[in-house]
Amino acid sequence: MNTQEIIALDKKYYMNVFGERLPVIFEYGRQSTLYDKEGKAYTDFVAGIAVNVLGYGHPALVEAITSQAQKLLHCSNLFYIEAQAQAAKLLVENSCGDRVFFANSGAEANEGAIKLARKYFYDKGMNKYEIITATNSFHGRTLATLAATGQKKYQKPFIPMPKGFKSVPYNDLEALKKAITPKTCAIMLELIQGESGVIEATYEYVKGVKQLCNEMGILLILDEVQTGMGRTGKLFAYQHFGIQPDIITLAKGLGGGVPIGAIIAKESVASAFDPGSHGSTFGGNPLACAAAIAVITTLLNEGLIDRCAQLGEHFKQRLMYLKDKYPFIKDVRGKGLMLGMELESSVPGKEIVNAALKQGYIINCAGHNTLRFLPPLVITKAEIDGLIDALDGIFQQVLESQGFSLTVKNGAQCRTTA
Repeated sequence: MNTQEIIALDKKYYMNVFGERLPVIFEYGRQSTLYDKEGKAYTDFVAGIAVNVLGYGHPALVEAITSQAQKLLHCSNLFYIEAQAQAAKLLVENSCGDRVFFANSGAEANEGAIKLARKYFYDKGMNKYEIITATNSFHGRTLATLAATGQKKYQKPFIPMPKGFKSVPYNDLEALKKAITPKTCAIMLELIQGESGVIEATYEYVKGVKQLCNEMGILLILDEVQTGMGRTGKLFAYQHFGIQPDIITLAKGLGGGVPIGAIIAKESVASAFDPGSHGSTFGGNPLACAAAIAVITTLLNEGLIDRCAQLGEHFKQRLMYLKDKYPFIKDVRGKGLMLGMELESSVPGKEIVNAALKQGYIINCAGHNTLRFLPPLVITKAEIDGLIDALDGIFQQVLESQGFSLTVKNGAQCRTTA
């Protein structure tokens, strides 16, 4: 089938929850490059929304999936599963947690974390069930994780929301303190809000939140669904802050493209999940766990996390170069290879995305009109520089269309208004 036939089929039979998709159908990928059905190459700076951390066709991941598929795809959790135990061991050995439960997605992992926090206090005979999250957070699309998500626009069509959730302004410790009640069981945060436009938590805020949790006897849940698995230049983003959360949630990059989520928890908290209190049919199946093992070991053994930090710094500096050059770029932020460039509202971010796609670069526009960059961790410096050159040309066209011009002063380009 050609591209137009597939699009027509989709429009007729698939539920339209994604709106008007970009009119490209990919056939295969290699490293950081995707190829469409017509053979055109695209350098990927989205990675399936932070999923394909090893890029496309990585030998270790392909071998792990192929080998496991030849043996066993699925086995009931009524039995012990070798790959599941090994994957759990790897996560515990490389995090501050003690036990792991595997789910199928980030929403499922967050849903499980919510249950675990409530069960922890239930077992203590304490009526503590409220969870405080941040405004503009995003924790998933199930009813409970939507209730936890601090964005009314996602909740409105599905009210009434499950009770027990409240959101307060991000990076505002005083607002967080005021929201705590005797019924508060946990604070749930993203250390970088990805869906809202790569908004970073400050170091002081994170340290303050952890101290507050310790003082008030509240659990700290960190949603690392997007920031986890090396994305920020550390295996987990919390490692930038010198703290230890009680519960961590993972998904996206954990399986390198194979669906898998995880809850990692401290022993004292994890023990609240006793037989019958939680479960999953597909969670932690042999195939997904084999993929997770391959991803974790590759990230650790091939130096990709340190490389991510180094390339991320280079990428950020190149984005700052564009910010200094163009007056409609408001901010550049992020860590590692999770970066965002916020544009003035007058500049249509989606049109920038489309223009980049025409030049063979896949980027994304997230909240607050922010271009979001989440490339595979195998991206190269040359590919980053290629994107910067492409964006430079696209932004020059935007500049001219808005009546701005560039002048040269002391040998350097400076931005001026017309």
